[in-house]
Amino acid sequence: MYKRLLIGNTSWNMRTATILLIMAVLPNLLGALEYVTVLGYRVHFFQGPVFLAAAMYGPLGGGLAGAAGSVYTAASLGNPYIVVGNLLLGGLTGLFLRFRLPLVAAVLLAYLVQLPFLWATDVYLVGMPVAVVQKVVIALLVTNIIWALVAQLLISRMRRPSPSER
Repeated sequence: MYKRLLIGNTSWNMRTATILLIMAVLPNLLGALEYVTVLGYRVHFFQGPVFLAAAMYGPLGGGLAGAAGSVYTAASLGNPYIVVGNLLLGGLTGLFLRFRLPLVAAVLLAYLVQLPFLWATDVYLVGMPVAVVQKVVIALLVTNIIWALVAQLLISRMRRPSPSER
């Protein structure tokens, strides 16, 4: 039962493993773009591949993409807790999707579970000012919703049969 819950019915082969590897590495590259700001809020780009991995490969894939995809950002900010926080975000998104929640709802629920961890580690362990953490919380909420919508659009297009299959 746990294997089906964590991994699902994914047929693991070289193609599957390669796609998951790309989704685990891509957030690191997108993490370099996190220095883009809009209206004083830092824009986050890493979530798209994490949510896609969670939708395609369940909690294990989402957690792996979240954790591995956070290494660059965690190292550049000197905050190792980012890796664990994004493992939670990706893994829980995949878990909530297993319970047939829509992707955006799964992402929001995963974020709500991740939020106390994020707050506690950033404020109390890393020592970030509360005002900065409040901005991070808002920026992550907005970008999580945006990237969940983008991931949902991509997933629905991938599942649609091609014209030759109709």
